[in-house]
Amino acid sequence: MNDQVRNIAIVGGGTAGWMAAAALARVLGRQAVGITLVESEEIGTIGVGEATIPPIQAFNSLLGIDEDEFVRATKGTFKLGIEFLDWWRIGHRYFHPFGVYGHDFGPIPFEGLWHRLHQAGQAEPLDHYSICAMSAAAGRFMRPQPGGNTPLAHIGYAYHFDAGLYAAFLRRHAEGWGVTRCEGQVTDVHLAGESGFIEAVSLADGTRIAADLFIDCSGFRGLLIAEALGAGFEDWGQWLPNDRAVTVPSANAGPRTTPFTRSTARPAGWQWRIPLQHRTGNGYVYASRHVSDDEAAATLLLGLDGEALAEPRQLRFRTGRREAFWVKNCVALGLASGFMEPLESTSIHLVQAGIARLLEMLPTRRFEQADIRRYNRLMTAEFESIRDFLILHFRASERDDTPYWRELGAMTVPDSLQERMRIYAETGRIFREADDLFTKTSWLAVMEGQGLRARSYDPLAAAMPLAEAQARMARIATVTKAAVGHMPAHDDFVAKIINGTVA
Repeated sequence: MNDQVRNIAIVGGGTAGWMAAAALARVLGRQAVGITLVESEEIGTIGVGEATIPPIQAFNSLLGIDEDEFVRATKGTFKLGIEFLDWWRIGHRYFHPFGVYGHDFGPIPFEGLWHRLHQAGQAEPLDHYSICAMSAAAGRFMRPQPGGNTPLAHIGYAYHFDAGLYAAFLRRHAEGWGVTRCEGQVTDVHLAGESGFIEAVSLADGTRIAADLFIDCSGFRGLLIAEALGAGFEDWGQWLPNDRAVTVPSANAGPRTTPFTRSTARPAGWQWRIPLQHRTGNGYVYASRHVSDDEAAATLLLGLDGEALAEPRQLRFRTGRREAFWVKNCVALGLASGFMEPLESTSIHLVQAGIARLLEMLPTRRFEQADIRRYNRLMTAEFESIRDFLILHFRASERDDTPYWRELGAMTVPDSLQERMRIYAETGRIFREADDLFTKTSWLAVMEGQGLRARSYDPLAAAMPLAEAQARMARIATVTKAAVGHMPAHDDFVAKIINGTVA
């Protein structure tokens, strides 16, 4: 008996919709399943981000996308991490790099040795042990160089790109793989009387689209998952109170394009800066009970590096997640599944994670509840792990210069984050749980950058003689600095891609 899903309908386009369409079409093939995407040019879309994290490389690879072609099509640049300004204290800077800090020494973790030497006043700053942090500061970039015991083999990177151009790029690929695009607005969702499953959606022009599986990419509204199927929303405003953003593109300024995202703490939120080939993306994410929309827009405009290229655009949102991401025969992706404070550029990753798990748990037309429960459990864990990492940035700050920062400094954090912070405060230990998105490098960068300090260090670090520890750590810093000198300027690397001359 063949119970395979034969038809999939994706409601909503934008980045999330076309990521889903492209991935499903590429993996399943046009002969196995029919895929229809419904979107309306009248409604438009909200881009889910212009900055990404390294896992997007795996997604593009799954699609067979050539990286140079992708960078040209999306006006992309490269990202080695995030620079944080004024987060711990006003005037303080730290960098959250991709890749790794140094390397472990057998069972002895790098961070254990670093804490040991740092507490003795004998360690370099963390950045000196990271090829990504050092090359970002120097404005340099290259792809990892495989083979050999060199930091150049461990360059971690992601991208900055125009989200609208990325969606259009994916659309071209998806349609080439057999996806049918249908223009129109959904006016009705038809449910089966007995099962409550979605049978079809109707468009304003009377078109009826039936499918076995529906994917909701309709944005904050959650047309299918929430309005039709009643999935509730778990609000995380008590920990992540930012509920609005104002955005504006600006002209590129300065002698070079930086290979990193910049996040600057503001009196009632934070401001991003994302450099692309043709412009810079800017936004101020803020808590509306602490600043007015007009004040936020003024703060954003005053903080631009170059001339504003459009009028500021306001967005409203709630941070949190759906109580269930998969209900009956409907899976929510993108903003329909929830909204995550965009501080660490995880929006597109959460779409990617949802698609990957859907492919892993691709249902039959029986829609087994065990599959659905597992999907919801794993996506819940993903959201909550990212939530805790984001809360850390706000809670650990020593800023108390505005009511916003005083409120964040006094909040009670989830038990899962409290445990991590207490372990770190005692020994500097960092653990990466099985399903954690963020690595030990990420947790170490932010914990130290936000002013958390360990009272001691991992006992394993005491197993190495002090002189040997000093020599090994010094060599990592020396080799890392030398490796940066072999890298070209970021702008030169991007220019070669644009010109088709990159090696």
